[in-house]
Amino acid sequence: METHGVRLTPEQARSALADTEHIRASTGALSATPWPNWFFITLTLYIAALPITYGGVTADSDWLLPRPAWMGIMLAITAVYMALFVVAGKAWRNKTGVALRLDVLPKRATVPLMVGMPVLLVGAGVAFRVTGWPVWLFAASLISAAVSVGFHLAFVRLHRKTA
Repeated sequence: METHGVRLTPEQARSALADTEHIRASTGALSATPWPNWFFITLTLYIAALPITYGGVTADSDWLLPRPAWMGIMLAITAVYMALFVVAGKAWRNKTGVALRLDVLPKRATVPLMVGMPVLLVGAGVAFRVTGWPVWLFAASLISAAVSVGFHLAFVRLHRKTA
C-alpha cells in the first residue's frame, strides 16, 4: 500500500486501518454522549412541565389559569427549550468537534422512548379532560421526569463503556 509516495508494509497498513476503526468508534461514542448537565436539567424540567401545561390547554373550562395563559406558557416554554437545544448543540459541537446525534443511540432504547413519551404526555391531557382528575397530569409529569433521568443515566453508562 502506498500513501503520499510512502510504501507501507502490510503491518503498517493494518495498523492504519485499525486506527481508522478506532477513530470511527470514538466519534460514534462521542456523538452518543449525553447532553451537557445544564441541558439535561432543562430537558427534564420541560418534559415534567408539559403534561400539566397541556392539561391546562385542553381543560374543559379554565383550570387554575385561563386557557390563553396556558397556551402562552406552552409556547413560551417550547420556544425557550428550542433555543436552549440549539445552544447546547452548538456548544457540544464547539467543545468536541462532533454533532450530537440520535442515530448512534441504541434503537431498543430510543424507539420505545419516541413512541411512549408522546403517548404519555398527550394521553395524560386526554385522561384529564375526560375525567377531570389532575392526578393524571401530575403522574405523567413525575413519570416523564423519571424517564428523562433514567435515559440520561443510561447514556452516561453507554458513553463510559465505549470511551
